[in-house]
Amino acid sequence: MTGMKQGAGEDPFAEDADVSDDAEAGPTTDRASESSSDATPTDAEVDSPESGQETAQTDDATRSSSAETTMQVPYTLRRDSVQDGRDRYPLFLQSETKRAERDALHDLEDQFDGNVSLTDLREALVLAGLDHLDEVEAQLRTWGYGLTFD
Repeated sequence: MTGMKQGAGEDPFAEDADVSDDAEAGPTTDRASESSSDATPTDAEVDSPESGQETAQTDDATRSSSAETTMQVPYTLRRDSVQDGRDRYPLFLQSETKRAERDALHDLEDQFDGNVSLTDLREALVLAGLDHLDEVEAQLRTWGYGLTFD
């Protein structure tokens, strides 16, 4: 580089040229023998049917362990945003229902000492309704479902 002082445009974290030349020469015999012994199973491991079973059992244990960990962390802490893992659906509410929803939201925020997401509340209401279909049926009947005109 002409016109610049030595070191002015150099990367202070770059390795010296001598070191990089050694690295380009290839791996040493020690490294090559280590990697080949790690990657190649011994004859006993290949012939042993138990080694595959142990690996499968270890994989199953790892999967169930990670599944249990996922189950233990509450949804509100696992997600990055309220919309994570949810599809968007339009919701049309009558004015009276919207007021009841707002009142329920305030009551639950008081109960949980904090901010309860409206999205979480709506999904919880749907899930609770699915657990109590008899009450959902009663509400639908008040709206006129099930009427017959003979």
